[in-house]
Amino acid sequence: MRHTNHRILFAALILSCSSTWAQMHKVAKPEQVVRAIGVYEWTGDFAKPAASRLIPVSLFIDGKLEDAGIYVARPVPFALLSGNVYELQTAGIDKGYLDLSFARHLEATTSTGDLAFDDGWFGYGTVKPLAAPRKIAALKPSKTLPVLHSSASENAKPQSSTNSTTSTASNDDPDRPTMKRRSSDTSSPGTTTPSTTSPTTPTSSTTSDDPDRPTMKRRSDSSTTDSSSGTTTASTGSTPDDDPDRPIMKRKSDTSDSSTTGNTDTTSTPADDPNRPTMQRHTSDTSTPTDPASTTTSSTPSDDPDRPTLKRHSAEDAKRAHDTNSVVGTGALNDDPDRPNLHRGKPTSAMTDSDLPKLSGLPQNLHQMVAVSDAANRDPHPFTLEWDDPTQHAAVLEKMQTMARAQLTAYTSTPGTKAPAPTPTVKKTTTTTSTTHPHRTTTAPAPTPLLDEELKAYTLSYGGAATYIYSAHTAGTGADLRYVTIVAQDNGLGEIKPAIQNVTDAAHLDRTPHMRFVDVVDVEASNRASLLFELRGQNARQFGLYRVIAAHSEQIFLTGTTQ
Repeated sequence: MRHTNHRILFAALILSCSSTWAQMHKVAKPEQVVRAIGVYEWTGDFAKPAASRLIPVSLFIDGKLEDAGIYVARPVPFALLSGNVYELQTAGIDKGYLDLSFARHLEATTSTGDLAFDDGWFGYGTVKPLAAPRKIAALKPSKTLPVLHSSASENAKPQSSTNSTTSTASNDDPDRPTMKRRSSDTSSPGTTTPSTTSPTTPTSSTTSDDPDRPTMKRRSDSSTTDSSSGTTTASTGSTPDDDPDRPIMKRKSDTSDSSTTGNTDTTSTPADDPNRPTMQRHTSDTSTPTDPASTTTSSTPSDDPDRPTLKRHSAEDAKRAHDTNSVVGTGALNDDPDRPNLHRGKPTSAMTDSDLPKLSGLPQNLHQMVAVSDAANRDPHPFTLEWDDPTQHAAVLEKMQTMARAQLTAYTSTPGTKAPAPTPTVKKTTTTTSTTHPHRTTTAPAPTPLLDEELKAYTLSYGGAATYIYSAHTAGTGADLRYVTIVAQDNGLGEIKPAIQNVTDAAHLDRTPHMRFVDVVDVEASNRASLLFELRGQNARQFGLYRVIAAHSEQIFLTGTTQ
């Protein structure tokens, strides 16, 4: 029993020590990541598009993904506020900036035609190019060449050389380091001459000859010390006035009660000291305070340093992002947002539908690009995997084509009906014998032609496996027009394992949507990319984010339908 109690006490001691040691490190505040992802679509030239729009996809806030098209829509979603700036990226590399001007909530009026896909919130703005890199002036050779001084000749001299020779050598080299000595004395450097003065009296020659010698400031002899009370009483001389750094204690004004404050110095008041610290008080009011429950605070949302914001033009724009319903002081005239000003051209915030033509439907020449808005400035992270040589590209393409044709062969256009098998061909052959008997032989069918093939390679994380994305379609219309998308990863042994395989046809997009690859994007600011796909149906579409690890895919986010 005694040993058991000792063990319990020893275990309790270890736990208390471990908890104490665990509190020794400094806990840093976790980074607050607010990151919005969208798809920028345009027609025409990228620098000057004929029509464009921004489709909000996801918003990473509070450690989870939210639908950016409906998050805090009061009335405009948080991701589509005017003034938000989106970085247009291609595989993690910035290509331009999108400055949002306004947002619109559209509703589809017909079930067919171009307006079938215009439903939901869309943002509109102008594209601005990246800032040009600063030109660095070319380096020019110096006209004055450096001169190296050698000390070999000085070291070769005998040790019995006089001090005059050394001083002459030192004077010849202006950059030679020298040691500063005290003033010259009559005594030799190697001997010590006892001082005849008192120990408490410093020599006048030492202090006057060395201007850099540190000195201690002493009090004057006019101060007297009372041994009975233990306090020091300063004379009325000029000692305190001679020391500008002497601390001075200021007392309250003589308006306070002498019974509580004691001796009061009436020579100086708190208002006389401009550096006197003061506490900010509310406006003077003689009325009694009201009920705290019925009193509204005067602080605005911009006073909160942890209020989430997306990328803005400046800190002032981010501060006034949600200040439309708040009341602030007048301040300076330049702080008035409604103050008229003169500038060239029309400001972005004043542009309307006529200034920025809206994109509607899904035209043939539609281009897509990932848009990212993050309040923090982060270093670019390229995710593109460069091919070693054309031979590697051809080998991977052949493997991806084999997977795609296998999926097209096994695809069924309707439930319970498989794709028609290819018709065998008949070929006549002759033998070398005198009697020839024709016979039929079947040959392998011709491979299915794949049109508009596209193969891209990425590295989704640092040191991650190579990820390949292949897309193509067949010829024909309706049920004969089939789309195929393959996502595969290299297992490190030279084998490519499929992670996503999607096959559908143009007549059954409502049953199985077409997975159209948009780009890779870092949705959580974690330097790990996810795959952004457009799931296009017959009259509606969605956007999904997929994470692929070890040839296994996971859908981490899916938006609502735009129909």
